Amino acid sequence: MAPERPARPERPLLRPPKEVPKRRAFGSPAGRVALLHALAHIELNAIDLGWDIVARFSGEPLPRAFFDDWVGVASEEAHHFELLARRLTDFGAGYGDLPAHDGLWESAAATADDLLARLAVVPLVLEARGLDVTPEMAARLERVGDPQSAAVLHRIYSDEIGHVAVGVRWFDQLCRVRGLVPEEVFRERVRRFFKGDLKPPFNYEARAAAGFPACYYEPLAAGAR
Repeated sequence: MAPERPARPERPLLRPPKEVPKRRAFGSPAGRVALLHALAHIELNAIDLGWDIVARFSGEPLPRAFFDDWVGVASEEAHHFELLARRLTDFGAGYGDLPAHDGLWESAAATADDLLARLAVVPLVLEARGLDVTPEMAARLERVGDPQSAAVLHRIYSDEIGHVAVGVRWFDQLCRVRGLVPEEVFRERVRRFFKGDLKPPFNYEARAAAGFPACYYEPLAAGAR
């Protein structure tokens, strides 16, 4: 039986999302540390989310390939965390030095009893959002003369396309096995389990590379209704 929460290091201090400072200034070392720390925290949560879907839904009648895929995703998320943690040490910092929030794990808790909701919200909303914003973050790092940090983000971005693809593939397959229309179920689950609208602009190229059709998510975009 999966635990309600994963084990956590003593740091970072977890605060409500509104109390965590926004990361805006990439030009200073402190600004880049804040960015890298926030991304490392996201990746740590992503490791737990990958393993949680394996443990929490192990009693479902799913093929071995489903679990193998999510073990692979969790392994890549662990590598991303290591890359970011190593880059933080280049700045004389470390993971846990700054506060963080628990918003990602709250999404896991909300979808703990519904596999289709978990797939809709975690890989197809949260990870897909990473595809939208990561290229510009990497470009900003390059513009301020930090190609090393940008290279880490490029690696993460490339792998995340594959993670979204895993989510799309299993979401579609499970819907069709159950006689459901995937795009309709996606919109219903996101409206029920995700707070707020999806934020454009979308990275249509990366989402398409992951096999994620725009007809799923465009009706949920801010301003679409």
